[in-house]
Parts: sequence; structure tokens; C-alpha cells
Amino acid sequence: QVQLVESGGGLVQAGGSLRLSCVASGQSFSNYFMGWSRQAPGAERELVAVINLSGDWTYYTDSAEGRFTISRDNNKNTMYLQMSSLKPEDTAVYSCAQSPVATTTLNHFFHWGQGTQVTVSS
Repeated sequence: QVQLVESGGGLVQAGGSLRLSCVASGQSFSNYFMGWSRQAPGAERELVAVINLSGDWTYYTDSAEGRFTISRDNNKNTMYLQMSSLKPEDTAVYSCAQSPVATTTLNHFFHWGQGTQVTVSS
């Protein structure tokens, strides 16, 4: 049974930075694409970034491009999301998930974690 656990969220002022982590257990981490999504209150889940198995291909949505960096360490079964220049509109619950195929949408992702709250104050 795969388990994904996110951490690193918190309260930060606009312009600040946070580093989120996603630790996977129970399955071969390096065999899957990994992605981050976020969901603000009352809004639909939104894809943020995707990374391939080896970490040499990444995809960012427009909202994340240039401010967020996705990375992974297969030796530690961990994926990261470094977020900088945070804005109040980045406030959301950030979750990670796996995908068996390359994708730039929420399709194919499964085993979403419980998420970690990111709150950006103005």
C-alpha cells in the first residue's frame, strides 16, 4: 500500500519562501512520475508541477513557472517543491501524487497524499 506524506507547509509573508517535501513509502518511488497539486478553499484542484522518473524533465503550470522548483531524490524516496516569491493567491493545501505516465494534467495521478497547508499573508 503506497503512502505519500507531505510536509513543510506553514504561514509565510508575501515574497517569502517555503520548501515542501513528499515522502513515499510502500512502493518503488523511482518508477513513477511525481506531481504537486494545490487546492484552495472552494476551488478545484490545480496541477502545479510534474517531474519525471530521473528528474531531468519538469513541467510547471503558468502559476508556478519561474517561482517554483520541483525536484526529487530517488535515494530518499522524496520529492520537493521549492517555492519562492510567494503570493497570497498561492494559499492552498498542497498535495503530491504519482503517475505511471508522463502527463501535464491531473489525469493519471493517483494516491494523493493528505496535503500540507500553505498560507501566504499579504
